[in-house]
Amino acid sequence: MGSVAVSRLSVAEDLPAASIVDQVAAIARRELAPQAAAIDEGTVYPDALLRRLGDVGAWGSHRPADGMADLRCAIQSIAALGEVCGATAFMAWCQNTLVWYASNSNNSELVAKFAGKFASGEMLGGTGLSNPMKSFFGIEKLKLRGRKVEGGYVVRGALPWVSNLGPDHFFGTIFEREDKGGGIVMFLADCSDPAITLQPCKPFLAMDGTGTYAVQFRDVFVPDELILAEPAGPFVKKIRAGFILLQAGMALGLIKDCIQIMDEVEAPLSHINRYLPQQPTQFRELHAEFEKETMALARDPYSSDDSYWRRVIALRLRLGDASVAAAHAAMLHCGARGYLKSHRAQRRLREAYFVAIVTPATKQLRKMLAGDEH
Repeated sequence: MGSVAVSRLSVAEDLPAASIVDQVAAIARRELAPQAAAIDEGTVYPDALLRRLGDVGAWGSHRPADGMADLRCAIQSIAALGEVCGATAFMAWCQNTLVWYASNSNNSELVAKFAGKFASGEMLGGTGLSNPMKSFFGIEKLKLRGRKVEGGYVVRGALPWVSNLGPDHFFGTIFEREDKGGGIVMFLADCSDPAITLQPCKPFLAMDGTGTYAVQFRDVFVPDELILAEPAGPFVKKIRAGFILLQAGMALGLIKDCIQIMDEVEAPLSHINRYLPQQPTQFRELHAEFEKETMALARDPYSSDDSYWRRVIALRLRLGDASVAAAHAAMLHCGARGYLKSHRAQRRLREAYFVAIVTPATKQLRKMLAGDEH
C-alpha cells in the first residue's frame, strides 16, 4: 500500500484540523490497511475502527459554529482514508453526513441528544437520502409515508439501500406526509426500533463491508425528538452542498492512490507504459486542480448563490469521471499484475465505479446541471 501523504493545502493555517488529518492518516496506514481487503469482501464491518476515528476528531470538525461551517478538514480526512480503502471512505462520508444533519437541525432536543454522540463516534450511522435525492429530480417517488399522531408520526415503507448501519445505528431520511396536503419531513431513524427491519443486500461488485441494508419500516413511531426538519424542503436546501462536497473526499483519496499505483510500476514498466495515452503526471495535475477547487467551495457550504450550487454539482460530476479514468489508467499501467485478485488496482477500479454511481450518480448530476427538475 502506498504511503498516505495528506496535502496541507487547506489546513496548514489551522493546526487542530491539521492534527486531525494527520491522526486519521496514521490510523489509515496502521489499522485500516490490514483490513481493507476484508472490508471490500464483506467479511468485516469496521465499527471499532470508525469509533477509533471518532476519538481523534474525524467526525466533528465540520460541525457549525456561530452560523458558519467549514468542511475542509472533514474532506481531507475522508481522502486520507480513501487512499487506503474506498469502502471506509464511503462509511466516513456516511458518518460525517449524519453529523451534518444532526448538527444543522433546528430541533434543539435532537441536537442536544445526538449531535455530540454522532460527532464523537459513540453512535454510528448513515444517510438514507438516496431515494429522496432522486425524488427531488423526478427520478423516483418517495418510498416512505408518514401520518401525524400524538407526539410524532407513524412511518411505513421501505428503502432499498442504506449504508453504515447496524442494530444500534441511526440514519437520516425523509417521508412524505399522508395528511394535511402532504409535505415532506426529515427525521432520524433508530435501527434498534423493533418495527424497523434491516435486511442484508445481495453481494455488491465491491465494498460489501459497508453495513449496507434494505430497511423496512412497519408502522414505526417517530417521536418529535427525532424530527430533523419539518417541513424538510428548506433544510435540505441548507445541507445539500455539504452532502455532495463531503463525497469529494472519496474521489480525491482514490485518485491519489491510483497515481501511486502508476508510480509503483514506473521503474519496471516505463519502457512500455510510456505509450499509454494517460500518464500519472496528468492525474497529478488534475488532482491538484480538484483539491484546490474542493477546498475553496468547502469553506462556505451555506452559500445560497445559484452559481455556487452549480459549481458544486459540476465538481462532483468531474470527480466521478476522473475517479473512473484514474482507476482505468492504473489498471492499464499495471498490466497483468493488476488483474490479480491480490492486487489493489482491480479493487480501486471497482471502487471507482461506485464513486460514479453513488447518489447523486453521474447521470443524475448531468440531469441537475441541465436544469431538468421536477
